[in-house]
Amino acid sequence: MPRPWRLLPGPRSTPFTFLYTLLLVATSLFAEYADPDLVLTLLQGSSTDVEHLAHAPLLVLVASALWIAGGMTSAYAIAFLFVLTALERRAGALRTAAVFFGGHVVATLATELPVGAAVALGQLPADSLQRLDYGISFGVMACTGALAGLLPTWARWPLLAGVAWYTVSTLLDSADPVSDSGHLLALVLGTLSWPLLRRPRVPRAGTVVSGRC
Repeated sequence: MPRPWRLLPGPRSTPFTFLYTLLLVATSLFAEYADPDLVLTLLQGSSTDVEHLAHAPLLVLVASALWIAGGMTSAYAIAFLFVLTALERRAGALRTAAVFFGGHVVATLATELPVGAAVALGQLPADSLQRLDYGISFGVMACTGALAGLLPTWARWPLLAGVAWYTVSTLLDSADPVSDSGHLLALVLGTLSWPLLRRPRVPRAGTVVSGRC
């Protein structure tokens, strides 16, 4: 019998997704109800634009993933909840965290560093170094690509095709090609993690492993 509650994170079954969700709910409520000037200051300080990456890369790479662009009802917030829960149930907390933050960091650097190079070469204006860039979308896209590799074939390819079509069409129509190209890259990075995720997980110390002969 279907158990719909398994689609949602829990503190024991999916601790990484559960705790991260609580953190995102807290920052989203803060962004909604706190002083707008304070919120804007914090978002600007968390932005992974070229200028911030040059001066405090580790800080902004972490801080930028503490906010949801668009709030708790955005498509990426909903996808975060269901995609990361499904991935963590299949791959475990550590691997899920590695895919999420790996996609977040690599896609961010791969899209922002060319902006810095283009500004240095005079192909983009100097204010491109200070664009407001934050959110969880790169990590969510990486986890979506990773999750597809752990699904049955009948679900894997429709999921990948649908998400790829969405990201490509958004990129072609977008006024923000930097972020949208990062979404496509993060999806590809997630698919590259399939060999790692398909390896059997090592049981935790103290776990009793049973099986049939």
